[in-house]
Amino acid sequence: MQAEEKTSLVGEEYEVEIGPVAHGGHCIARTSEGQVLFVRHALPGERVVARVTEGEEGARFLRADAVEILSASKDRVEAPCPFAGPGRCGGCDWQHAKPGAQRRLKGEVIAEQLRRLAGLTPEEAGWDGTVMPAEGDKVPAGEVPAWRTRVQYAVDADGNAGLRKHRSHEVQPIDRCLIAAPGVSELGIEKRDWAGMASVEAIAASGSQDRQVILTPEPGARLPLVELDRPVSVLRVGEKDGGVHRVHGRPFVRERADGRTYRVGNGGFWQVHHKAADTLVTAVMQGLLPRKGDMALDLYCGVGLFAGALADRVGETGAVLGIESGKRAVEDARHNLADFDRVRVEQGKVEAVLPRTGITEVDLIVLDPPRAGAGRKTVAHLTSLNARRIAYVACDPAALARDLGYFQEGGYRVRTLRAFDLFPMTHHVECVAILEPVTKGA
Repeated sequence: MQAEEKTSLVGEEYEVEIGPVAHGGHCIARTSEGQVLFVRHALPGERVVARVTEGEEGARFLRADAVEILSASKDRVEAPCPFAGPGRCGGCDWQHAKPGAQRRLKGEVIAEQLRRLAGLTPEEAGWDGTVMPAEGDKVPAGEVPAWRTRVQYAVDADGNAGLRKHRSHEVQPIDRCLIAAPGVSELGIEKRDWAGMASVEAIAASGSQDRQVILTPEPGARLPLVELDRPVSVLRVGEKDGGVHRVHGRPFVRERADGRTYRVGNGGFWQVHHKAADTLVTAVMQGLLPRKGDMALDLYCGVGLFAGALADRVGETGAVLGIESGKRAVEDARHNLADFDRVRVEQGKVEAVLPRTGITEVDLIVLDPPRAGAGRKTVAHLTSLNARRIAYVACDPAALARDLGYFQEGGYRVRTLRAFDLFPMTHHVECVAILEPVTKGA
């Protein structure tokens, strides 16, 4: 018997009252029939006309855009970016909100995830409820901080560089990205013809004048001659192996943080906000308070940002072990930390490598896992190592809250939590949680 085809509701419009913010850059509303709408381009308390962009009759929820604002929030501003808005670029979520309101919304999301997934109030998490802007990012309403040092441009069928529309492969051509750092904007990517390319990633190191573009060609396409407004090194993504290969120039960029220079090769991970690395190192070190002679772990260590900061502070009698799955990142980390005799970096997944090390006790742990979090099994292993303090750096508040719940099961409590708006205009937010063992009898 053939299943009955559900009727698509895409294009249907509903007049709705906008409720609270939800994780993901939208707010919650309900139709008069009670169906849940996740509405973008709206703010809590507004009355809007919401047009459905995804969903069908009987679905658990629908996705929608606010296409007409009937009653505006006092936090609303006209989006500074001409490419922001319903049906356009999906890179930013909150161009229509005042900067202070964006940070409040992110704070509400963190609080809701902590409550729902970890059973913690802000007070129990040692958090004052604020989301701090990065240095220099406090701009008036209607202005946009230019913070993003890495921008991946998609290329349309005509060779125009642009950005993807929300939840779509469709490309929105642009002539400028307002959140792109000056070092990216000055390359002039948007003015060039990129026919034959699927994407062009631009990287402007914040710790040096290094500039890099990484080209991903369409199958069978030849690389263009790259002539931009500033000198750049060029890399390409291989069609067969998916690896990043040097075309000309350096295969790496040099970044600075905590007074050290870090080599980051082949487009490898580095914090995308130009102030993020220093902001996070400061928060982690203030939370951990490393001592001379400490044994420390840096998990998901990338090119060694936190391992370097720890090594500086634990001294010659201390030791640091970094674990990272990416082969090139491990090579870079070993290069970056070569002047520390008592730092070791192992390659592999944390959950596989850590048990093999035979380590049964450490003083300090830093973990900066990918967006999905560390997970129950890894957290259980970490809580067995009796660390004096653990710093958890998180780019996703839901994953953070889930893992904090697991840490509680393992006998650790959150001592402090700090939140930083290192992704202005988007729904993303960075958190640093400092954990310590629950004292016996407490």
